[in-house]
Amino acid sequence: FAPQLFFFFIILFQLIPLAGVVSFAAVGALAFSAYSLFSKSDVIINKSGNPEPWETVDPTKPQKLLTINQKWKPIEELENVKKLTK
Repeated sequence: FAPQLFFFFIILFQLIPLAGVVSFAAVGALAFSAYSLFSKSDVIINKSGNPEPWETVDPTKPQKLLTINQKWKPIEELENVKKLTK
């Protein structure tokens, strides 16, 4: 299969940049998916182990890939409601 693909690209050499760009995009998407899965606290696979994962998210840690001038202050009323509902 691989030699046939090599000869196909030799015959249609215009497809080589297209194949490179598509391959680069696929590898980038896969890498970003793996990065999000392993480093983000709000991305989960198994919800049965933790039915409310948003409760364990650290609000002081930025969740976006790029965060500019984020300042987080807890809302006192909301914290009181959280304590009462637990």
